[in-house]
Amino acid sequence: MGLLDGRVVLVSGGTQGVGAGVARAAVREGALVTISGRRIDVGEEAAAETGARFVAADVADPAQARASVAAVVAEHGRIDGLVNAAGLTDRGTLLDTTPELFDRHVAVNLRGPFFTMQAAVADMVARGEPGSVVNVISSSELGGQPYLAPYVAAKAGLAGLTRNAAHAHRHDRVRINGVDIGWTDTEGEDAVQRRFHDADDGWRDDAAARLPMGRLGRVDEIADFVVFLLSPRSGVVTGSVVDWDQNVLGGLD
Repeated sequence: MGLLDGRVVLVSGGTQGVGAGVARAAVREGALVTISGRRIDVGEEAAAETGARFVAADVADPAQARASVAAVVAEHGRIDGLVNAAGLTDRGTLLDTTPELFDRHVAVNLRGPFFTMQAAVADMVARGEPGSVVNVISSSELGGQPYLAPYVAAKAGLAGLTRNAAHAHRHDRVRINGVDIGWTDTEGEDAVQRRFHDADDGWRDDAAARLPMGRLGRVDEIADFVVFLLSPRSGVVTGSVVDWDQNVLGGLD
């Protein structure tokens, strides 16, 4: 039996990057997986590749965020697990971030997860059954680079929400945890490096030369860890935001 055998799981932002990796790993471990995303063509392709079902949803819209959970419940009669992996990483500093950019970060990186969690946890509580939520956050929520100001603000909020919701629903046996991932090799990161940092084809090699382990994090490694947290194998753990990075945050040379 797999770690998630027969469990019904929604992966928000599961059409690419870490979310798609989580969907693949969850399917491999026996889950009935639905992925959500904004782009129908990308979503349908990802569903065919991962073995998941696709639901079109823009989590920046609270109604669509909640509806994505409702679609899973309508299909399977319940939801057992939720992974919030949708994210926006557009750059902005404290001095140049516009209200519009700030609002987009909050909408995708904080408000969206809030309302998918609201809908999923409501179903778990109403049925009186245990469940599990994993929020894909970022090590940048602990400070981050100057050009990530609105991103950091939203991700720090998600870390706080993770702990708050975990505390609120611990007696409902709904476990809610987060993963503060570090620099990861995804198609989205490649696009960000080229768009915002004028990176060329060798940027991964340049980054690897500066990193302690000699490479960026890999999607499949993060996905396996997220699936572990999502599964009963992670035991009673709730309210944890786990650093998944090769830099020791707080350490000084």
